[in-house]
Amino acid sequence: MKKILVLCVLIFMISCKNESKKEAEQSKVKTTIKESFPNELGEVFKKHGGIENWRKIQLLSFNKGEEVHTADLYSRKTVINSPKYSLGFDGKNVWLDEEVEGSFKGNPEFYYNLYFYFYAMPFVLADDGITYDKVPAISFDDIEYPGYKISYEANIGSSPEDYYIIYYHPNTYQMEWLAYTVTFNSKKPSEKYNIIRYNKWENTNGIVLPKEITWYKKDDNGNPTTPARPATEFTLPLLSEVSLGASFFEKPQ
Repeated sequence: MKKILVLCVLIFMISCKNESKKEAEQSKVKTTIKESFPNELGEVFKKHGGIENWRKIQLLSFNKGEEVHTADLYSRKTVINSPKYSLGFDGKNVWLDEEVEGSFKGNPEFYYNLYFYFYAMPFVLADDGITYDKVPAISFDDIEYPGYKISYEANIGSSPEDYYIIYYHPNTYQMEWLAYTVTFNSKKPSEKYNIIRYNKWENTNGIVLPKEITWYKKDDNGNPTTPARPATEFTLPLLSEVSLGASFFEKPQ
């Protein structure tokens, strides 16, 4: 089983930089970035470090509790390492490797990129195959947050029926809220949204990444009210312009 700390990832990246350009290239060029989006969302991306800077990044890593999440931003190959289990996506299949059977509670196919999407906001909303529609603002603490609904073209991702709504501060353009649907199991469109507040941010190499998010309850009008659960914290952010070889994302033998 893979058990790596972020420091090990750094060492591995440096050692792999000149190891195999061919292997690295094979793991890329799967996910493209949309070239145009509404001006307001352009300002949101700019507030968080800018699309051009984001495009330079090959590898993203962060910790959620004991889990170390590592993702290739182009192929979307992913590995999650923890003391009791590892799981990931090798570009074709989702895999799970447990120290003891039953250590991982959940569905690997649903979970492997769940927190990647939450963590890589707002930039994952600049992927290709996305449609943007302006929606009514939500209100919280006497501030009206404008929003854009994000929907996907057919056959984009494992749940193309999912919708996201990004809400941003009307003056600073910083992302403040994310509403989203979950259609992984039903495979049917839904208008039932969960909502997350992006409480804290941190600057990592010029890119502003979330440090803490909190799920909120909503009123009958869809406005957030009070926290629904304790905040989820992210630590040890890592962004690198160096990609990892395909073997890093494969299931351990």
